[in-house]
Amino acid sequence: MRLRHEVILFAIGGAIGFVVDGGIVQTLVTFAHFNPYAGRVISFLVAATVTWWWNRSHTFAARQSGRSLATEWLHWMALMSGGAAVNYAAYVACLMAFPSWHKWPVFAVGVGSIFAAVVNFVSARMLLFRRAKTGS
Repeated sequence: MRLRHEVILFAIGGAIGFVVDGGIVQTLVTFAHFNPYAGRVISFLVAATVTWWWNRSHTFAARQSGRSLATEWLHWMALMSGGAAVNYAAYVACLMAFPSWHKWPVFAVGVGSIFAAVVNFVSARMLLFRRAKTGS
Protein backbone atom coordinates (compact mmCIF):
# COMPACT_ATOMS: atom_id res chain seq x y z
CA MET A 1 0.00 0.00 0.00
CA ARG A 2 2.83 2.42 0.83
CA LEU A 3 4.36 1.95 -2.63
CA ARG A 4 1.03 2.73 -4.31
CA HIS A 5 0.72 5.89 -2.20
CA GLU A 6 4.24 6.96 -3.18
CA VAL A 7 3.56 6.32 -6.87
CA ILE A 8 0.40 8.45 -6.73
CA LEU A 9 2.18 11.30 -4.93
CA PHE A 10 5.12 11.03 -7.33
CA ALA A 11 2.67 11.33 -10.24
CA ILE A 12 1.16 14.45 -8.67
CA GLY A 13 4.66 15.89 -8.28
CA GLY A 14 5.33 14.95 -11.89
CA ALA A 15 2.21 16.81 -12.99
CA ILE A 16 3.36 19.86 -11.04
CA GLY A 17 6.80 19.52 -12.61
CA PHE A 18 5.23 19.23 -16.06
CA VAL A 19 3.27 22.46 -15.56
CA VAL A 20 6.42 24.26 -14.40
CA ASP A 21 8.64 22.74 -17.11
CA GLY A 22 6.17 23.17 -19.96
CA GLY A 23 5.05 26.59 -18.79
CA ILE A 24 8.58 27.94 -18.58
CA VAL A 25 9.77 26.53 -21.91
CA GLN A 26 6.58 27.67 -23.66
CA THR A 27 6.91 31.16 -22.16
CA LEU A 28 10.58 31.40 -23.13
CA VAL A 29 9.88 30.28 -26.71
CA THR A 30 6.74 32.39 -27.21
CA PHE A 31 7.64 35.62 -25.45
CA ALA A 32 11.44 35.70 -25.14
CA HIS A 33 12.06 34.02 -28.54
CA PHE A 34 14.33 31.38 -27.01
CA ASN A 35 15.45 28.40 -29.01
CA PRO A 36 13.25 25.50 -27.75
CA TYR A 37 16.34 23.38 -27.03
CA ALA A 38 18.10 25.99 -24.89
CA GLY A 39 14.86 27.00 -23.19
CA ARG A 40 14.34 23.41 -22.13
CA VAL A 41 17.58 23.38 -20.14
CA ILE A 42 16.36 26.32 -18.06
CA SER A 43 12.88 24.89 -17.61
CA PHE A 44 14.29 21.50 -16.54
CA LEU A 45 16.45 23.01 -13.82
CA VAL A 46 13.52 24.90 -12.31
CA ALA A 47 11.09 21.98 -12.66
CA ALA A 48 13.56 19.49 -11.16
CA THR A 49 14.01 21.77 -8.16
CA VAL A 50 10.24 22.04 -7.69
CA THR A 51 9.79 18.26 -7.94
CA TRP A 52 12.64 17.71 -5.46
CA TRP A 53 10.85 19.91 -2.94
CA TRP A 54 7.49 18.20 -3.57
CA ASN A 55 8.88 14.67 -3.36
CA ARG A 56 10.96 15.23 -0.24
CA SER A 57 7.99 16.92 1.47
CA HIS A 58 5.18 14.61 0.30
CA THR A 59 6.04 11.51 -1.72
CA PHE A 60 8.97 10.38 0.41
CA ALA A 61 8.00 12.15 3.64
CA ALA A 62 8.32 8.84 5.52
CA ARG A 63 11.78 8.23 4.05
CA GLN A 64 15.06 10.07 4.32
CA SER A 65 18.20 10.58 2.32
CA GLY A 66 20.51 11.07 5.28
CA ARG A 67 22.02 14.12 3.58
CA SER A 68 21.99 17.87 4.19
CA LEU A 69 19.46 19.81 2.10
CA ALA A 70 22.12 21.10 -0.30
CA THR A 71 23.68 17.67 -0.76
CA GLU A 72 20.27 16.05 -1.12
CA TRP A 73 19.32 18.59 -3.83
CA LEU A 74 22.59 17.97 -5.69
CA HIS A 75 22.07 14.21 -5.48
CA TRP A 76 18.46 14.66 -6.69
CA MET A 77 19.64 16.72 -9.67
CA ALA A 78 22.30 14.12 -10.51
CA LEU A 79 19.76 11.28 -10.33
CA MET A 80 17.18 13.20 -12.32
CA SER A 81 19.81 13.68 -15.02
CA GLY A 82 19.24 10.04 -16.01
CA GLY A 83 15.54 10.69 -16.43
CA ALA A 84 16.37 14.03 -18.04
CA ALA A 85 18.46 12.27 -20.68
CA VAL A 86 15.52 9.99 -21.52
CA ASN A 87 13.15 12.96 -21.37
CA TYR A 88 15.31 15.19 -23.55
CA ALA A 89 15.88 12.43 -26.12
CA ALA A 90 12.12 11.98 -26.48
CA TYR A 91 11.70 15.78 -26.56
CA VAL A 92 14.23 16.18 -29.39
CA ALA A 93 12.77 13.22 -31.28
CA CYS A 94 9.32 14.84 -31.10
CA LEU A 95 10.63 18.20 -32.29
CA MET A 96 12.39 16.48 -35.18
CA ALA A 97 9.36 14.36 -36.07
CA PHE A 98 6.88 17.22 -35.72
CA PRO A 99 8.52 20.49 -36.84
CA SER A 100 5.34 22.43 -36.04
CA TRP A 101 5.97 21.60 -32.36
CA HIS A 102 8.89 24.08 -32.36
CA LYS A 103 6.22 26.70 -31.69
CA TRP A 104 4.47 24.46 -29.13
CA PRO A 105 7.29 22.62 -27.32
CA VAL A 106 5.00 21.92 -24.36
CA PHE A 107 3.66 18.91 -26.34
CA ALA A 108 7.16 17.45 -26.62
CA VAL A 109 7.73 18.13 -22.90
CA GLY A 110 4.69 15.98 -22.15
CA VAL A 111 5.91 13.06 -24.25
CA GLY A 112 9.38 13.22 -22.70
CA SER A 113 7.94 13.41 -19.20
CA ILE A 114 5.99 10.19 -19.65
CA PHE A 115 9.09 8.28 -20.72
CA ALA A 116 11.22 9.65 -17.89
CA ALA A 117 8.72 9.15 -15.05
CA VAL A 118 9.59 5.51 -14.36
CA VAL A 119 13.34 6.13 -14.47
CA ASN A 120 12.98 9.07 -12.09
CA PHE A 121 10.74 7.28 -9.58
CA VAL A 122 12.94 4.21 -9.32
CA SER A 123 16.14 6.23 -8.96
CA ALA A 124 14.63 8.59 -6.36
CA ARG A 125 13.15 5.79 -4.25
CA MET A 126 15.95 3.27 -4.52
CA LEU A 127 19.00 5.54 -4.54
CA LEU A 128 18.13 8.74 -2.66
CA PHE A 129 15.15 8.24 -0.33
CA ARG A 130 15.91 4.63 0.43
CA ARG A 131 15.73 4.65 4.22
CA ALA A 132 12.64 4.89 6.38
CA LYS A 133 12.70 7.81 8.79
CA THR A 134 13.41 6.89 12.36
CA GLY A 135 12.19 8.66 15.48
CA SER A 136 14.20 11.72 16.51
